[in-house]
Parts: sequence; C-alpha cells; structure tokens
Amino acid sequence: MCTGRIDLAHVLKAFSSGVDGVFIGGCRLNECNYTTQGNFHALNLVFLFKKIMEHLGLNPERLRIEFMSSGEGNIFAQVVDEFNKKVQELGPLGKSEGMEENSLRLKLKAVERLVPYLRLVEGERLRAHFKTMEECETFYSSEEADELFRALIADKLALSQIFLLMQDKARTTKELAELTGLSPSEITRYLNSSAEQGLIKYTESDRSFSAV
Repeated sequence: MCTGRIDLAHVLKAFSSGVDGVFIGGCRLNECNYTTQGNFHALNLVFLFKKIMEHLGLNPERLRIEFMSSGEGNIFAQVVDEFNKKVQELGPLGKSEGMEENSLRLKLKAVERLVPYLRLVEGERLRAHFKTMEECETFYSSEEADELFRALIADKLALSQIFLLMQDKARTTKELAELTGLSPSEITRYLNSSAEQGLIKYTESDRSFSAV
C-alpha cells in the first residue's frame, strides 16, 4: 500500500488497540513510484501526530517513519529491529508515561472524535511541500508550528475530552480537572466558553456541568 493512503485514523486505531509503537515504512522521498509524492503526505501526518502525542503526554518516539527502496531489505530489518528495541525500552503505552488506563483511553478517544477536523487542518493549514525529512522536522519544531497547533488543535483536544466525560454524567469543575489533567482555571475557561454557546448547562444544586 502506498504511504499516501496513510490516515491519522490508522495510526490512532493501532494505539487504541493497545500497541506500544507504530512503524511506517515508505519509498524514498522524491522517488515516488506513482508520482503522487504520497510519502510526503505520510511524513506530514506522522509529524502532526507526534505533536499531538507530545501534547497528550505520550512519548512521540513511539511513532516512527522511515523511507527506503524495496531492494533494501537489510536496511528495513535493521531499522525495524532498532525500533522494536526502542519501544521495549519505552515500555507499555501510557503506563510508562505515568498515565492511568482510563486517562489514556479518554485522550485517544478525544483525538478519534477530531479526526475529520484534523484532516481538514492538516490539508489546509499545516501541509507544505517539504523536500526532505529534515525540513519537515524543522517546521514542526518551530514557533510557527507551535502557534498553529495551539490556535487550531490544542483547545479542540481539551474540549473533546471534556465533552466525552460529560456524556456519561454531569461533572464538577474539580472532577473534570482531575480526569483530564488540566488546571481548574483552564477547565473553567472552556466551560464558560461552551456555556456561552449554549453547548452545556450548569446545575446549581450540585454545581455540576452537563452537555446539552
């Protein structure tokens, strides 16, 4: 399968299924067999997902992409072996990052809900034509990329977690802060914004919030 068909949902499903690391192998950059340069698309998605993982408190080294030709089986074997050893060193997903299973499940589910939006953002605001992996890495580690991430994605991820928690039952600000890892002031800001839009309601008797 061409790496141009790689989607955020594929990577997310792998992690949600319990794997501790995801490896993606593709043709060498600028040597696309189909002239679609789909491997650059995959590269961009990987760096975006790495940024999301880091934001959620997961080690981005659990996701790796490498490019090589079909005749370089020895290199493929070496790279995969190195990655396997790295994942073993990192340990179980979430647990090794000090994250409880329920918290990990919540964060991954929150990302899953945003996949259609993330596809749109990646395609319209974050995608650029990079000639090398180094150029892509430089962009995603830049202040510009950080600002775009904060403006376009960070708040959406937080809100997605909050609304998932309020689906089950009404929650207090304290509960939401504890379950998401966000500060009470951050939770209050998101709740106030959502209340102004008519998306949540407040129950005075138990000082809790629930989705409308």
